[in-house]
Amino acid sequence: MVKVVATNFVQEEKRSEFLELVEELIELTKVKDEGCIKYELYEDSENTNLFTFIEEWESRKCLDKHLASKHFKTIVPLLHGFLAKEGTLNIYKRVL
Repeated sequence: MVKVVATNFVQEEKRSEFLELVEELIELTKVKDEGCIKYELYEDSENTNLFTFIEEWESRKCLDKHLASKHFKTIVPLLHGFLAKEGTLNIYKRVL
């Protein structure tokens, strides 16, 4: 099992547009990407322009297929245009 935690610092004036595209990305991922267990977006409780994707995948292979998918490669570059600064991406594997 693989978990992904990706943070996004969104420009305040681009928040609505960001959320619209993310909703599309989440829907397409859940429908089209095999091995997706969870694909959720969270908003920071103190900074409403800080969003974090928390994902769970059956394997790294499934995650890699998602990262190479048409919907990911189309939508994610558009999301980058709404960011105030670079976020982080961490990929975890279960140890215990």
